[in-house]
Amino acid sequence: MNMKKFLLISFMFLLAAPALAQEMSAQTGFGPDPYLPEPETSLVPTVNTAKAIGWPEGKLPAAAPGLKVTAFARNFDHPRWMYVLPNGDVLVAETNAPPKDQGGVKNWVMGKVMQHAGAKTQSANRIILLRDANGDGKAETRTIFLKGLFSPFGMALVGDDFYVANADAVMVFPYEEGQTTITTPGRQLVNLPAGINHHWTKNLIASVDGKHLYVSVGSNSNVAEKGMEIEKDRAAIHEIDRATGKMRLFASGLRNPVGMAWNPENKALWTVVNERDELGNDLVPDYMTSVKDGGFYGWPYSYYGQHVDDRVQPQNPDLVASALKPDYALGSHTASLGLTFYDGSMLPQYKNGALIGQHGSWNRDPRAGYKVIYVPFENGQATGMPQDVLSGFLSDDGDAMGRPVGVSVAKDGAILVADDVGNVIWRVSKQ
Repeated sequence: MNMKKFLLISFMFLLAAPALAQEMSAQTGFGPDPYLPEPETSLVPTVNTAKAIGWPEGKLPAAAPGLKVTAFARNFDHPRWMYVLPNGDVLVAETNAPPKDQGGVKNWVMGKVMQHAGAKTQSANRIILLRDANGDGKAETRTIFLKGLFSPFGMALVGDDFYVANADAVMVFPYEEGQTTITTPGRQLVNLPAGINHHWTKNLIASVDGKHLYVSVGSNSNVAEKGMEIEKDRAAIHEIDRATGKMRLFASGLRNPVGMAWNPENKALWTVVNERDELGNDLVPDYMTSVKDGGFYGWPYSYYGQHVDDRVQPQNPDLVASALKPDYALGSHTASLGLTFYDGSMLPQYKNGALIGQHGSWNRDPRAGYKVIYVPFENGQATGMPQDVLSGFLSDDGDAMGRPVGVSVAKDGAILVADDVGNVIWRVSKQ
């Protein structure tokens, strides 16, 4: 090869290198055994928010080949989470963070960042019921199912007891099949850790036999920078006895567990977890994992098993030695929130696999997430790399037209996605 040709090839490689690096970086941190780079710290952390603009007229997300996406219902007030009742009615929690009392420059800046990203609006504090009576894939009936709640999120029905996880307590209400609104006052089953609410979403799931409830509670900080005393019973999943209301710690060291679901093959509890910030673009991967009774998953002392986070002082080496490695990495800063296992018949290609709503990064360059992905499972374990189910939430200019959160399976087998920036419930079905 002559020198002129060598220089030309070298120059072309240099031109392509940034794009190649970004593409590689976007794929870093996925799968059962992710690559974990060395941590990077800086005085000023990365802030790369996508401005929330909503969906232009006629614009839709992009569905995977063989699928189509339509609006099941529009014009919500920050829809975050969903629950499908046995009769097919879809419940939508219109909700946001409760008022916070956090001083300091950093918290003020964070508030501005979240406002830019469309995540800082007053909470509607209600649950909406949607009904598609004629089966055309659109909700004809919309009623206020419950109101006057306190930043509601998780929902579960066991028999005729309907449970709601507020930011500060689990409430229970009487429910009759087919009713479109509940006016009977509920009762408090148990208090939940509250105050400061760095992570406020409290999800809720009932055990397969209906005897217990499981509640996820996120941490009150990034890496315990405010001390461990404010982290009591946080960064954890708790088990509640429905009959007595007694609550016990089920698993800990989970920085911000949100979505929870039962694996249909082996009935194991799985969760998706948002990991810590300010260690670089590619640390630490959010993850999905089976949850073991009594298991400790590292936070705040270590990440992805026993990788020590030196920012946390004093350390706890004995606890780190017991930290469990998560099952499957979901990419760094993807804000993976929604989780459900596909158990419908309409889309057999997703049978028994996990569907995950990735709300999208605010502190990564290039941006990551902003999509719904599918992770295949075999014999109760996640295998292979994720596949896009619904994408196209960012405009060509990098603005957020929408941000996916909760993911559910409708009674007819379609996939429902709550979009809290677009204020839409999307329906993904076969073409």
